[in-house]
Amino acid sequence: MRAIRRTTLAAASALALGAGLAVTAAVSPVSAAGPDTTFLVLAPNGASTGPAAARVAAAQGTVVAEYPQIGVLVVRSTNPDFASAVAGAGVESVAATTGLGSALDEGETVEVESTTVQAATDASGEPLFGSQWDMPQINVPQAHTVTTGSANVVVGVLDSGISSSHPDLASQIAKDKSASCLGGVVDQTEASWNPTNSDHGTHVAGTIAAAINGVGVTGVAPGVKVAAVKVVNNDGLIYPEAAVCGFIWAAEQGMQITNNSYYIDPWEFNCRNDVRQRPVWQAVQRAIRYSHNKGVLNIASAGNSNVDLQHKFVDDGSPNDGSYPVEERTINGACVDLPAEAPGVVTVSATGPTRQKSYYSSYGQGVVDVTAPGGDTRFRTQGARSTITDAILSTTFNVVTRTNGWGYKQGTSMSGPHATGVAALALSAHPGLTPGQLATTLEQTADPIACPAGVYNPVPLLATNYDATCYGGQRNGFYGAGMVNAEQAVK
Repeated sequence: MRAIRRTTLAAASALALGAGLAVTAAVSPVSAAGPDTTFLVLAPNGASTGPAAARVAAAQGTVVAEYPQIGVLVVRSTNPDFASAVAGAGVESVAATTGLGSALDEGETVEVESTTVQAATDASGEPLFGSQWDMPQINVPQAHTVTTGSANVVVGVLDSGISSSHPDLASQIAKDKSASCLGGVVDQTEASWNPTNSDHGTHVAGTIAAAINGVGVTGVAPGVKVAAVKVVNNDGLIYPEAAVCGFIWAAEQGMQITNNSYYIDPWEFNCRNDVRQRPVWQAVQRAIRYSHNKGVLNIASAGNSNVDLQHKFVDDGSPNDGSYPVEERTINGACVDLPAEAPGVVTVSATGPTRQKSYYSSYGQGVVDVTAPGGDTRFRTQGARSTITDAILSTTFNVVTRTNGWGYKQGTSMSGPHATGVAALALSAHPGLTPGQLATTLEQTADPIACPAGVYNPVPLLATNYDATCYGGQRNGFYGAGMVNAEQAVK
């Protein structure tokens, strides 16, 4: 089993918790200006953010975004002593988010060419459908005889943005519900939520809802709408304030499902018992719980580290943003992958064309809920060479030429959108399902896949060890309840 990626948190910026100055205290003496830093400031759970905002002002900070629904403030300050100065009554915790940006697992895109045909009436008529082995694997064509999805269902794609000019997506985007959440601040201008340096979100969106229009590919649920919720900045990093904003924005805009193909924090696991990370866990957890209570089912990818999420003891490969030396530390059950291991989130592992776990996919009994196609380009050659057509074909945006297209990617980032698309079809066929009922539908209609015997490694010729062991019976650590089944989900 590969060791889990986690490292000791360096003291890159200050954190203070608990008691301190009273809200009525005099303004702190002006300190020499430090770098302009973003902080998450949390009021006690269920309490007003008013006292916390007052403390922020007294500590020479500026509130740039306020989420009173969950008691979270996003603050900017150049006061190097801000964290200690803001602590006190009305403030439960505070953390600078400097150094807490997680790098998006972008994955290589291999582009392909597409022709245009007469407007198709079903998925099989799309020019590139013959290369979409993933769609028949989860019975999408059969599901489409019942529904291709309802335009009343809106899926939030929390990611790097969606190309609004893509011919397979232009008609699919709910522009009035799309926004950038970078910096934790909502910006609804169309340019703000379009991709800049990454086509990851465009690829994800195509798998969910690419149109049946005689161009390119089809999505699992081409009748539904997607909303771009941009949480990945131009450096390819996801900061916790952006994720918090994204969950709240999706909830307030009435989105019923979100897709989350990322993890928060450059350390793959966020440890509640770590004084620096705890405020991040609290803020994200509050945002997810709030969105769930507002009717949103949040779906997340399990990760590409081939890690057993049930048995995590040592992390020796984080952080992933290059800002700190990688160190090894022992971790325990207080450390979780966010958002994949947050309560109420549906977690998805990845399979290849043979319906076996993709060599890279993380797993874990009691963590993975379902599995879906994510691609596996190495299984045919036991890891010796890559067969790109065994990856997932979807919509792309070339960030160099600024042109739209189609191409292959692989990862649990690709499996999550398949489960999201099936959930969107199920909700279209059965309006009114609560998030819990929708999650149950995904699981109860999935096709069980048994654990492989012994130690599993489909790529022994790769230099890196990808050994994995599956635990469980009909519901197990590799596949959860099984492969999502679009046909069964819409019955």
